[in-house]
Amino acid sequence: MSLLELRDLSVTYAGDVPAVRGVSLSVAPGEVLGVAGESGCGKSTITNAVLRLLPKSARVGGSVLLDGEDVYGMSFGRLRAIRWATASIVFQGALHSLNAVQTIGRQIAEPILLHEPATTRKEADRRVGELLEQVGLPARRARDHPHQLSGGQRQRVMIALALACRPRLVIADEPTTALDVMVQAQVLELLSGLVRDLGLALVLISHDLSVLGTTCDRVAVMYAGKVVEEGPASVVFDDSRHPYSGALAGAFPRVGDPRFRYAPAGLAGDPPYPGDLPTGCPFHPRCPVAFDRCSSADVELIQVSAGRRAACLLAEEGS
Repeated sequence: MSLLELRDLSVTYAGDVPAVRGVSLSVAPGEVLGVAGESGCGKSTITNAVLRLLPKSARVGGSVLLDGEDVYGMSFGRLRAIRWATASIVFQGALHSLNAVQTIGRQIAEPILLHEPATTRKEADRRVGELLEQVGLPARRARDHPHQLSGGQRQRVMIALALACRPRLVIADEPTTALDVMVQAQVLELLSGLVRDLGLALVLISHDLSVLGTTCDRVAVMYAGKVVEEGPASVVFDDSRHPYSGALAGAFPRVGDPRFRYAPAGLAGDPPYPGDLPTGCPFHPRCPVAFDRCSSADVELIQVSAGRRAACLLAEEGS
């Protein structure tokens, strides 16, 4: 049974702007699912939709099942009980997510005390120290404020905060944003280790397909609010069946691979505005291999091989 299942999820913002359009995905316990795509494709909207963190003006269709229970059918009390305890989120931009005037320890202890009323402050403080050490920080840093930590250390604090109530699912929204390459590698290794040691299910959201290809079990590539390709992470990265996935993979050259001997060609143009999508395949105005039917055909995800789906007419013809 899936721990998290999105069934035909759609999210429309005020002004009839469709940010997410019929996304269906699932995550099993202990699995790492990567979600890739450029800014504006709907990745963070899905993150906020899972635990009903969207603005009140947003209209949500389809369903979000967490451990078999519909999140949008829950009372607020039930929803409050599962946030942080069953599923939690590592938000992007740690400096903006942490409270600047409270110590790190106080912020990590807060959800523990809220969700576990029988826990004393002393017990919570001990748990905070253990959590900090679990993410590679000394327990004494609990007395520090966010500005006293480096970017990588703040990101580790965000991960410790997400683990505070022992959730079964963690959603990491761009956890390596604005970090240098070495610190990115450390944070990703930390997340991978936590999945391995604690048996967490992890949804890792990023625009960097190369990161997801080496960290995740499966990857879903999004464009204009829809999933355009899904499959095993390494396979999608090495042998994309949708031109957009191939463009994302090609944007990050790999040392020693002859295909990346020269600078990446890049991808011309910008993603379409969600409120004014092109007809047919939404990627066709930027696609280097588009042909006439792409501008008019209604392209949906199809099975192209075992465990792989793609929304492309060329993939359909080659399957």
